[in-house]
Amino acid sequence: MTFPDARPDTRAEPETASLPPPRDPGQPYRICVVCLGNICRSPMAERVLAAELYQAGLGGRVVVDSAGTGDWHVGEPMDARAQAELSRRGHDASGHEARQIQPDWLGDYDLLLAMDRSNLARLTALADGRPALAGRIRLLRAFDPAAADGAEVPDPYYGGPEEYAEVFDLVDAAAKGLVSHLSDVL
Repeated sequence: MTFPDARPDTRAEPETASLPPPRDPGQPYRICVVCLGNICRSPMAERVLAAELYQAGLGGRVVVDSAGTGDWHVGEPMDARAQAELSRRGHDASGHEARQIQPDWLGDYDLLLAMDRSNLARLTALADGRPALAGRIRLLRAFDPAAADGAEVPDPYYGGPEEYAEVFDLVDAAAKGLVSHLSDVL
């Protein structure tokens, strides 16, 4: 039954983020995935995104790495639970060493992807006074076409295997969306 005063739902579907243009079209497009300590979410996203890029034939045209906004884990390997989830899903989790992003690194990247609003705010603060950089900072899940505006990747650090599996699923969906954008542009 239709009511005479019923109005159609006019809310827009969430839009995926736009892709910043390359800083230097002659060089590989550089992406840095950023979380808090660089031992869980961002290294997982780095590995998943790199695998998606390789599958799409963009492996040599896009470089991906990761960092954290905090210094608590600098020099440490990836969290064992993140390693286990990556391995369970067929990804290599070896060789990661946590690092903290530095303000002077921001200009080296075409795209900086924050895991949550806190990481986004920290990156934005590091880019303060450099408006060209602010346009290169996004939430990772902005590239997941099924994610709501402002969607985040939750921190699994105090959780168990289920939280790490959820993080993998979220970063995988965003990585697929981002690679689709990159395939259209590069």
